[in-house]
Amino acid sequence: VREYAEAAKQLKVTYPQANFKLVGYIDENPQSIAQEELDSWVEGGALDYLGKLNDVRPALAEASVFVLPSYREGTPRSALEALAMGRAIITTNAPGCRETVVHGKNGYLVQPKSTYQLAEAMEKLILRQKLIEQMGQESLRKVKE
Repeated sequence: VREYAEAAKQLKVTYPQANFKLVGYIDENPQSIAQEELDSWVEGGALDYLGKLNDVRPALAEASVFVLPSYREGTPRSALEALAMGRAIITTNAPGCRETVVHGKNGYLVQPKSTYQLAEAMEKLILRQKLIEQMGQESLRKVKE
C-alpha cells in the first residue's frame, strides 16, 4: 500500500486529472498502515480512501485499472474479481499475483517493493487509454478461459 500511495503521489504531480483510489480496512498489525499515515495521503491529495467495502463491484466498475502491489499471497480474490470485470491489471511478479497477468497483454507485472516500476506501469496506462480497454478485454477473456 505504501508503494501504491507513493506512486500515486508522484504521478499526481504530472497527471493531476488521474484518480487513485484505495479500498480496504485498517489492519491491527503493528507493521500495517496507521490511520494517521492513511489520512496524510488523503489530505495530501495522493489518493481517495473508500474504506472497507462489502461489495467491490461498484468501485471496480468505476475504475479503469486495478492495481495490487502485493509482496506474496495466494491467487488474490480481488485480482480475480477485477479480471471478471474486464479491468487491466498491474500487480507484482510474486507468487499468486503473477498468475493473473500475462505481462503486456492484460496488464503489467512489476517487482515487489518497487515504487519506481509501479509508477512506471501506471504511467504507461495513463498515457495510453486505448491500451486500458484492450487489456481489460484480454483480462475478461483470460478469466473466462
